[in-house]
Amino acid sequence: YIKMVAIKVLVTDPIAHEGVEILEEAGITVEEHIGLSPDELKEVVRDADGLVIRSGTKVTKELIDAAPKLKVVGRAGTGLDNVDIPACNKRGIVVMNTPGGNTNSAAEHTIAMMLALTRHIPQATASLKSGKWEKKKFQGREVAGKTLGIIGIGRIGSIVAQLARGLKMRVIAFDPHIRPEAAEQIGVELRDLDTLLSEADYISIHTPLTKETKGLINKELIDKMKPGAMLINCARGGIVNEKDLYDALKSGKLAGAALDVFETEPPGDNPLFELNNFICTPHLGASTREAQENVAVAVARQIADYLTKGIVKNAVNVPSVSSEVLAQLGPFLHLAEKIGSFQAQIAKGPVEEVQIEYQGDVAELDVAPVTVSILKGLLAPILKEDVNFVNAPILAEERGIKVSISKSKTAKDFTNLLTVTVKTTEDSNTISGTIFGKKEPRLVRINNFRLEAVPQGHMLLIYNEDRPGVIGRIGTTLGEQNINIARMQVGQDEGHHRNVILLTTDEPVTDETLELLKKQDGVTQALALEL
Repeated sequence: YIKMVAIKVLVTDPIAHEGVEILEEAGITVEEHIGLSPDELKEVVRDADGLVIRSGTKVTKELIDAAPKLKVVGRAGTGLDNVDIPACNKRGIVVMNTPGGNTNSAAEHTIAMMLALTRHIPQATASLKSGKWEKKKFQGREVAGKTLGIIGIGRIGSIVAQLARGLKMRVIAFDPHIRPEAAEQIGVELRDLDTLLSEADYISIHTPLTKETKGLINKELIDKMKPGAMLINCARGGIVNEKDLYDALKSGKLAGAALDVFETEPPGDNPLFELNNFICTPHLGASTREAQENVAVAVARQIADYLTKGIVKNAVNVPSVSSEVLAQLGPFLHLAEKIGSFQAQIAKGPVEEVQIEYQGDVAELDVAPVTVSILKGLLAPILKEDVNFVNAPILAEERGIKVSISKSKTAKDFTNLLTVTVKTTEDSNTISGTIFGKKEPRLVRINNFRLEAVPQGHMLLIYNEDRPGVIGRIGTTLGEQNINIARMQVGQDEGHHRNVILLTTDEPVTDETLELLKKQDGVTQALALEL
């Protein structure tokens, strides 16, 4: 007889029981261990094939090292800040999430916070429960006819806009990555950030937490807001500078603010709690019965399908293809995602079109998964965990991005060549890459510059004049900032006396160092990239 190998999945954060039932019905042994310390978690994870988490469990390299059988990590929700994805990649562990499962809940919570803030509901409740009857003190205002400014018009932001329009509000939005036609379909008017801040009576944030959005709402931006405006953040903690928000509420510059998320969670003894014009909730955006059931069921089905059938769904680090196709296309999938990410980080303005050219042997293969990898790489720096190998084409279509593909059986200088041109409202960039040997991805062209670079790690893209001393000054500047150069490639644009330099550094390059580089004689442009 054939001995069946038992499959074990560990659940370490609370999920709806429907999810546990789905795993058990698939013949999987489920153990629930909630609230364990990191050391306790290392003990119970040793023989686990799968791990189901929410935001509480930290999936660190140390935890992964303690789990030799672990094949998949599933997040019942969207955010993956608590998962060391590079460590999972190294071990071949699939990381899945469930984008969209809590979209409605997060949008509705935003509207609830706006109305509660406007009508002083928490304060009035506390007052009445203490035996007072303070009708005049808690006079509010109507939201009908007011202007809501949405920063980030993705899936949640779009639903917030729809709900706000139902409340007879005017809705404006700032999102540098969306085209005006796509915004018009949602029913919002696009504005630049300064204009939005000056026009909006309410400002609601719906962006992921990225290097660009960390501390985005600070004193400088708050000073540009309409006096008496109200701020709502149900997106990610850290986007709002809480000290600057406190000062603005204390001074009366802002009439009120509502936060569902904080820089540190739990926030502890936060000065904002002292203010009467500040209301808050403990990260409840996705905390509805429906949302929790949706994400629990989704992650359970995904993990059961993967562990029992080898089917990958909603993975952020592995495309949804069979193991045979993965073995054949693996290096190209990796290269494609890196090229997409590179393009996203150098693009200016919303993306209008992506042109993909497959040349050589790869053109003979089913390249659909490679195209998806390019789109995921392109959208991930903008949308973070909201994009994966399943929904990338859908999100591109929603944003009005045209995707065109061409194939050629011959590649002039290489056995295989992948070329991606991204056209935006402001510019166009072309990047080509190939595979050296069997699995080593290389970038071989950036616009008119030819080079050979490994697309990985902390990188610097520098355009400079091709004359003596310039490269030396760049190296000196980095050395003075104690930044070590791990790899360096120079591409020359013959006839135009220009170079492109692609550097890999041991640590990320700070904004201050970038500014110093830009000031060097002969340097025309410098960008920090993360691949």
